Amino acid sequence: MTEADFQLGPDLSGKRIVVAMSGGVDSSVVAALAARSGAETIGITLQLYDHGEAVGRAGSCCAGRDIRDARAVCDRLGIAHYVHDHESAFRDAVIDQFADEYVAGRTPIPCVRCNMGPKFTDLFRLARDLGADCLATGHYVRRVEGAEGAELHRAADPARDQSYFLFATTQDQLDFLRFPLGGLPKPRVRELAAELGLGVAAKPDSQDICFVPDGDYASLVKKLRPEAEAGGDIVDLAGRKLGEHKGLIHFTIGQRRGLEIGGSPEPLYVVRLDPATRRVIVGPRAALGVASARLSDINWLGGDYSGPVSAKVRSLAKPVPARISGDRVLFDSLEYGVAPGQAAVLYAGDRVLGGGWIEETQAAEATLAA
Repeated sequence: MTEADFQLGPDLSGKRIVVAMSGGVDSSVVAALAARSGAETIGITLQLYDHGEAVGRAGSCCAGRDIRDARAVCDRLGIAHYVHDHESAFRDAVIDQFADEYVAGRTPIPCVRCNMGPKFTDLFRLARDLGADCLATGHYVRRVEGAEGAELHRAADPARDQSYFLFATTQDQLDFLRFPLGGLPKPRVRELAAELGLGVAAKPDSQDICFVPDGDYASLVKKLRPEAEAGGDIVDLAGRKLGEHKGLIHFTIGQRRGLEIGGSPEPLYVVRLDPATRRVIVGPRAALGVASARLSDINWLGGDYSGPVSAKVRSLAKPVPARISGDRVLFDSLEYGVAPGQAAVLYAGDRVLGGGWIEETQAAEATLAA
């Protein structure tokens, strides 16, 4: 790991690097590497949500405890550290939208919304106001200089890759961003933290959804949107009632557990959610097969690329062969568990071409019901 990883030239004296610091081991190592490069380094932490402090849970990104950890790292490194209060913007752009999406029968990805809004947009403005030459983060993704400029690529360690959550990064942002950890496995990052004497070397990783305690998102949604508790019917593909439920927020496309209905000769899965009628439509696994998906708010980083692509429709899914036709992604084979509200991220090998939000899907269930 050398100063060359910041791609600002061999001599970083006189350069200024702003580091987005969450208080975790990854961003702390980035700050240490930036400081060691000889560049003037400034750490910035956005106070987004303080729930981790309230429940006493370690690893809750951008909470009070994490801010203190980030400040302690900066003190040890001898660099400036600034904290900006963005709780109101985070609530409006991320938490409220998260609740609204569940009420609408969709499956949101708050981490992407956070990157699109409070994190990247606000951090970019702050970094540029400070006269920075780049903004460095601890994301596990790679920035590669291509023939037409900066490209976004998957991390070298597939188990840590975060490219799915960064598909909405714009070209302007990518030109300014640096990801020094994208070529490293997580164990090596922890080793670096220990070698650099950082007190967060053994700190647990942050939770994916920092504002949801213990994964109980339904309780949060009910608190913010009481109407989300309205129950309804569970029906099969033909509309026959099989049971009742206590709110759409308890279900997502592809779910099998928690249906609490019996009498079917084969396992049943959530195929569709209908907020207008508050119905949960269930069917066999074959009914989950999706041939294509229509996307909105497509962000394209692929330039003039027109070759074969693969599509990833969930953060933990593997990319599958697909084609692009206008605002639709067409899967070469039926894809399963594709949920509106999630993202379809498009790749050419390891390169991120872009992606968009899944608005609706074309499923194989019509053929099954015929």
